[in-house]
Amino acid sequence: MTVFRVSAADDRAARILLEQYAAWRAAAFAKQGLSYRVAPARPEELTGERGVFLIAEGENLAGEAADVGCAGIRMLADGPDGRRAELKHLWVQPHARGAGVGAELVRELMRRARDDFRAQELVLDSHDSLASAAALYRALGFRPVEPYNDNPNANVWLGKPLSTL
Repeated sequence: MTVFRVSAADDRAARILLEQYAAWRAAAFAKQGLSYRVAPARPEELTGERGVFLIAEGENLAGEAADVGCAGIRMLADGPDGRRAELKHLWVQPHARGAGVGAELVRELMRRARDDFRAQELVLDSHDSLASAAALYRALGFRPVEPYNDNPNANVWLGKPLSTL
């Protein structure tokens, strides 16, 4: 079982994970001849009444305790199904993938969106080149929704009603 801790998105540990995330996304886009524009959520959007940012604690390659992933939610304007939260910056370090950390992070954020922020829906944007992320989101019950933003890095928009948790 993964342990989560709430963090400010601009704390040192969070910044390290978010920098890894942005570098990985940029490299993955570059391999496909695409450009990636770093557009992180503002830290104040991921705290207090506006959202939350979590760091997943696990082990590094040497088996020592370490931060291995992160993700957050921020509240958006209401959508067609009511209060809407957005999943942001899901990142799991490559050595920790396949152990369920990403799924646990998303499930915990779905629960918090519903229970702590009274959201009826969790949405996210992604890119069709992120096959493993798409598989995770499908397995967790996310389905296509109408685009809700103009993120230049996204060509896929997904949502999940939180009443189905």
